[in-house]
Amino acid sequence: MALIDTFMLGLLKAIHLGWVGKTAMFLPTIVYSLQPWIFASALKYESMTVMNLLWDVMSDMMVTASGLYFFKEKLSRTKILGVSMAIIAITLMAWPGEELI
Repeated sequence: MALIDTFMLGLLKAIHLGWVGKTAMFLPTIVYSLQPWIFASALKYESMTVMNLLWDVMSDMMVTASGLYFFKEKLSRTKILGVSMAIIAITLMAWPGEELI
């Protein structure tokens, strides 16, 4: 799911920049319509809470990396700290442990 976000948001950025024609908008529309099915399938392996957080944070990290690498976007020191905290969040959410709630 995070890979879908990375590629489709990258495509949307490319459309915005004029690198790709606006007719390419059909692809993200179709691909994003599949995400509920993928999410429902993923619930066989993990709880909704963990699955959603992992998806969101991993997507954020991968889209950020794509923006930095392919689109040459820049981050401030504060935003670099935020990205670092997201990496810590992914690590903690993936860490096996005892359930308290």
